[in-house]
Amino acid sequence: MKKNTVRILGTRGVPAAHGGFETFAEHLALYLVNKGWEVIVYCQVGGEGPIFEDSWQGVKRVNIPVKTSGAAGTIIFDLKSTLHTAKTKDLVLTLGYNTAIFCLIYRLRGITNLINMDGIEWHRQKWGKVAKFWFWLNDWAGSWLGNHLIADHPEIARHLETRVHAEKITTIPYGADKVTTAKLDYLEKYGLQAGKYAILIARAEPENSILEVVKAWSSARRNAKLVVLGKYAAEHAYQQRVKAVASDEVIFPGAIYEKPAVESLRYFSMAYIHGHQVGGTNPSLVEALAAGNPVLAHDNKFNRWVAGDGAAYFANEDECAQRISELLATSSTLGTMRSASYKRHDESFTWTAVLGDYEKLLLKFL
Repeated sequence: MKKNTVRILGTRGVPAAHGGFETFAEHLALYLVNKGWEVIVYCQVGGEGPIFEDSWQGVKRVNIPVKTSGAAGTIIFDLKSTLHTAKTKDLVLTLGYNTAIFCLIYRLRGITNLINMDGIEWHRQKWGKVAKFWFWLNDWAGSWLGNHLIADHPEIARHLETRVHAEKITTIPYGADKVTTAKLDYLEKYGLQAGKYAILIARAEPENSILEVVKAWSSARRNAKLVVLGKYAAEHAYQQRVKAVASDEVIFPGAIYEKPAVESLRYFSMAYIHGHQVGGTNPSLVEALAAGNPVLAHDNKFNRWVAGDGAAYFANEDECAQRISELLATSSTLGTMRSASYKRHDESFTWTAVLGDYEKLLLKFL
């Protein structure tokens, strides 16, 4: 008997090395393989040459060499992946809508395609007018061309309802592994003490409120460190502005991709600060909840739903500074918030629940 089969497109591939969608693709692929599915994941590799296939932990990989870098390379990869998939009649799961216009090929071929519509990318400040138009166009294309849409947040679902009927949308959030222990060894490298620092993990972009958070932390003597993870390039004006306003209590270790190190830095922090102003269910925020971090987040409808009533919120730099002072002054409050974070994770963001919901949805469309 033929196995249930799904092809996963839209990420750079597995194993995960680049971010949230890749991490999700890895978790889902391994979960489905263990459930007896045949899973094919499309992987972007550098260089030139023919498409080749191999396997990784029971997952079939279609490796597509692309010599072009950046956004142009991603578009080429997505087109080649789509054309390769269109030769089959397998069920397709597309992660992201950035090149959803290519999904017209599936429609013409009668291939069933479920699309995770990610965040409202064209709202992000970092993009220019041409890029914003491209994302806006593909937001509409994905909504129309996908056989079914997946929203990772109720507000994303409400956005999609302005384009399609609610029956065409299923809301399934992002997941994270619960962290209840970690190694202290990683802290020594950065001169940190458990419970004596807060952490911020985000791309250094204006919409993530990093400048406001760093200025707020630096506005008074905290007797604690703020650890800001991420890449800060000398040629990037905003990133250098962030570093320029930082006090000596703010440290920038750079981008850290080693999972145990990041988990350790999260777990032993006194709080996680999340400045994202737009987006759906942000993976970094979910991972903070899973590590039991007390959360101080930018006050918007996306973060409010994810972090819940147990988190603290700020609307601007002054409020952020005030919330930081309040949290540092009362250790009992941090303990209550830590319990609230674990509870919120257990309620909605375990991988068991998230991946189980994905399998149920995929089974409906086989």
